Amino acid sequence: QVQLVESGGGLVQAGGSLRLSCAASGRTFSTYRMGWFRQAPGKEREFVASIKWSDSITYYANSVKGRFTISRDNAKNTVYLQMNSLKPEDTAVYYCAIAPGTGAYEYWGQGTQVTVSS
Repeated sequence: QVQLVESGGGLVQAGGSLRLSCAASGRTFSTYRMGWFRQAPGKEREFVASIKWSDSITYYANSVKGRFTISRDNAKNTVYLQMNSLKPEDTAVYYCAIAPGTGAYEYWGQGTQVTVSS
């Protein structure tokens, strides 16, 4: 089993920055990639960014490319999401997740709220 705990959310003005953290524990040796997703009120959950654990190859949604950066710390089993130039439309609950293989994400955190005021 894998446990994920997100932190770092909060309220920020448009144009500001936040850094989210996601600490993984348990059977993390089987991690293939970790990702960040978000869900705004009344909307479906959407992909934000991901990172492969073996070689740090990253992927981003077009809506955050150039503003958000995903990174990892192997020693701490932690993945980060640095969010700059935040916009009100970035307001959502942000979740981290682990995919043990090349398939679906199977383990999810409880989420952390990010609110960007205009």
